Amino acid sequence: MAAFLIVANGLRYGCSLKGRGASLVWLILSLIYLCYLHGACVGFILVIAGINYAIVKLFARYKYCTGIIWSFNLAMLTLNRVYEGYSFSLFGQQLAFLDNYRGTFRWHICFNFVVLRMISFGCDYCWTLSSSHFDHKEKGLSVDKYTFLTYLCYLTYAPLYIAGPVVSYNAFAAQLDVPQKNYSVGQICCYGLRWILNFLLIEVMTHFFHYNAFVVSRLWRQLTPFEIFIISYGVLIFMWLKFFLIWRYFRFWSLVGGVETPENMPRCINNCPDLESFWKSWHASFNKWLVRYVYIPLGGSRRKLLSIWVVFTFVAAWHDLEWKLISWAWLTCLCFVPEIVIKSFSNNFQAKSTLGRFIHRELCAIAGAVTVSSLMVANLVGYVVGPSGIKVLMARMLHKDALPALGTIFTTFYVGVKLIFHIRDARKT
Repeated sequence: MAAFLIVANGLRYGCSLKGRGASLVWLILSLIYLCYLHGACVGFILVIAGINYAIVKLFARYKYCTGIIWSFNLAMLTLNRVYEGYSFSLFGQQLAFLDNYRGTFRWHICFNFVVLRMISFGCDYCWTLSSSHFDHKEKGLSVDKYTFLTYLCYLTYAPLYIAGPVVSYNAFAAQLDVPQKNYSVGQICCYGLRWILNFLLIEVMTHFFHYNAFVVSRLWRQLTPFEIFIISYGVLIFMWLKFFLIWRYFRFWSLVGGVETPENMPRCINNCPDLESFWKSWHASFNKWLVRYVYIPLGGSRRKLLSIWVVFTFVAAWHDLEWKLISWAWLTCLCFVPEIVIKSFSNNFQAKSTLGRFIHRELCAIAGAVTVSSLMVANLVGYVVGPSGIKVLMARMLHKDALPALGTIFTTFYVGVKLIFHIRDARKT
């Protein structure tokens, strides 16, 4: 990080580099970084990126260009995982010696984010040519901004390469000419200081609270239902804080470099009483990417009940090709459908009397408690017990001895949701 920023910022501001000059410096530094990470496997990344660029440029003016782009990238995503990043020996024994120089980090794991960027570049370019489909808040780019140099710089930009946050091609390319100005130097320093304090927090948490040990060792099978829920809640909190630190570190690096990206964790996990607000606040940049490139093209709110199944199935497959993640995605959708229906009904219902508003608020609190409980169950299946442990889990949860524990947990969530409502009301006044 230090080496990249000293060289990149020194050249950018010292030589007044913009556009092509800035992207060339960033690309060279980023490729050096990638060579350290992936060694000879950088060749795979550049070849796939080159093919994607050629597809975009060749088919951009055709009606089904976005479908072709998506098909290619989904195929690459699948093949990369099936062949575990490929062996050089697959392409001839004369290249087998390169398998000894694969770097320090598996390239096909990081490539998931590259896939998102390749799709972003392709769709943004196609939509620029057709002058449609853009977010009304976004400034459009001229066609000459979609160059191979800027494209490669976008795919490999070191601060965002490993874990994001995800930013669209248009937003990235626009900041090559004009660095971000929304954050002052003082604000960026405070942002970095907060990151250090949160890092100390997770050190304390992992030292004293051993949630993950219970999961990895499968000792959860020996615990009571109440203890299982506590473990699941602890794992969820740990995951939130872990990703919070990872994403904010790379966002901090990017901000110092002059590129602003969306904040991935804008709200604490304990301040999300419904699924919609939860997913808008968990990996928020990915959520915005999904809305832009998947949800809206599928019909947006007009086909919301159908679109969420495609969105969450893609999210699960994008993370990894595992049945437990597919199970997690479909369980989340099952929980999402009732919320969408109830919200649609609630938006059309306006309580006028004091009693009516009280009943509406209580129903919202109960619905929030149900949502949090559903998130806990989905998290248990996706990250704790797995699909194979569902029968054991359900048998434990539905036993009569577990009912008092479930009642206590639900009541706790209900009180927590009510508290969230009061805090939000206080902030409005």
